[in-house]
Amino acid sequence: MKKWITLFRLALDGSEQSYTSGSINRAIFLLSVPMILEMIMESLFAVVDVFFVSKVSIDAVATVGLTESVITLIYSIAIGLSTAATALVARRVGEGNADQAGRAIGQIILISLVISVVMAGFGFVYAGDILQLMGADSQVIESGTMYARITFLSSPAIVLLYSLSGALRGAGAASAAMRSLWVANGLNMILDPLFIFGIAFFPEMGVTGAAVATTIGRVIGVGYQLYFLYNSRNGVSIEWADFVPDFQLIKSILSLAAGGTSQFLISSASWIFLARMLAEFGTDVVAGYTIAIRVIIFTLLPAWGMANAAATLVGQNLGAGHPDRAETSVWRTAYYNMWFLLSLAVLFFLAAEPIISLFNTSAAVVQTGVTALRVLCLGYGFYAYGMVIIQAINGAGDTRTPIYLNIICFWLIEIPVAYILALLLNWGPIGVFAAVPIGESILAIMGILVFRRGRWKLTQV
Repeated sequence: MKKWITLFRLALDGSEQSYTSGSINRAIFLLSVPMILEMIMESLFAVVDVFFVSKVSIDAVATVGLTESVITLIYSIAIGLSTAATALVARRVGEGNADQAGRAIGQIILISLVISVVMAGFGFVYAGDILQLMGADSQVIESGTMYARITFLSSPAIVLLYSLSGALRGAGAASAAMRSLWVANGLNMILDPLFIFGIAFFPEMGVTGAAVATTIGRVIGVGYQLYFLYNSRNGVSIEWADFVPDFQLIKSILSLAAGGTSQFLISSASWIFLARMLAEFGTDVVAGYTIAIRVIIFTLLPAWGMANAAATLVGQNLGAGHPDRAETSVWRTAYYNMWFLLSLAVLFFLAAEPIISLFNTSAAVVQTGVTALRVLCLGYGFYAYGMVIIQAINGAGDTRTPIYLNIICFWLIEIPVAYILALLLNWGPIGVFAAVPIGESILAIMGILVFRRGRWKLTQV
C-alpha cells in the first residue's frame, strides 16, 4: 500500500518527463493517473452543466444538447490539434530535443488562435440558425440562442485548452494538464449555480449562465497552462521566439492535425445525424438522450485518459527507438482499460434509473434516458480497446489510418443502421441508441487488426 501511495503522489507531482525505460506498468500508472483525473474534470463540464440546467426546464436541457451536438465540430478541430501536439512533442522528447518540442507548442498556439477566432465569429452570427437547422422548436431557439452564441464565442478557450493539454501530455507533464482542468472545472462548478439561478449579487441568467460559467472556467484553465509552460524549469517550456511563424513546421502540424480533426469530425458528424434523428421524436426524447450521453461521456473521458497515456508512451518510445516497448505498452493499457469500463457497464445497466433520475424526474425523460444508458453501455468492452488502439496509432503520428476506419464504422455502418432501425423498422429512439455500440464495436475490431500489422511503427513525424 505504501508503494502505491508513493507512486500516486509521484504521478500527481509529475516530476518524470520521459517514459522510455524502466517498468512499463509503472510508466502506464504514472501517466494514466493524472490523465484519468484530467479527463474526469473535462467530463464534469458536461455533467455539471446539464445537472444545473435540468433544474431550469426541459427546453434548457434540449438547448444544451443540440448546441453541444454542433460544438463537437469545434471539438474536432481542438482534438485534431491536440493529437498533433501529443505526437510531435512526444517524439521530440523521446529524441531528447526539448527545444524543438517547445517550438512546436508555440506554432500550435498560433494555429489554434487563428482557426478558433474564425469559428467563434461564424457561430456567434448564426447561432439561432444553427439551432433551427438542428430541429429545435421556436421556444428552444428563443431561450437558447444566447447560450449558443456565448458557447461559440468561447471557441479560442476550448481549442487552446485541448491543444495545450495534448502538448503537455506529449511532454510527459500530464499532471500540469490535469491541474489546468481542475482549475477550469472547479470554477465552473462554483459559477454555474451563481449565474444560472442568480445567487447573491449575480444576475439570474438561466441556461445562458451555464455558458458564461463554463467559458470563464476554460479561460482561466488556459491561463494556467500558459503560465506553466512559460515558467517550467523541467522538461519542455516555451519562449517568445517560439511564436515566430515557422511555415515548414506549421505545414507539418496542419498535416497531422488534419488527420486527427478529420477522424473526430467524421465521428462527431455522425453524432449530429443521430441527434437530428432523435429530434423527430420530440423534446423529451432529446432531453433524455442528452442526459444519458452526458453520463456516458463522464465515464468514457477517464477511459480516454488511459488511451492518451498510450499515445504518449508510443510517441516517446518510437522517438527513443523502442518500437517493441511501445507496442507492449498499448496492449497492457487496453487490457486495464477494458476492466475499468466493464465494471462501469455493469453499474450503469443495473442502476440506470436512479442515475438518470438525479438529473430529471419527468417520466418521459427518465424513460428515454434509462433506455439510452443501458443500450449505449453494452459496447463498453469494445470501446475500451478501440479508443486505446486508435490513440496509439495517432500517437505514432499516423493520423490518416483512423480516418478510413471512422468513415467505414460511423458513416457506412452506424448512421445507416440507425436510420434503418429507428425509421424504417419503426424501432424508434432505441434504434438510434443501438447503432452506437454496433458501430463502435466494429471500429474496435478493425483497429486491432490494423494495429497488429505494425505499419504505425514506421511513421515519421
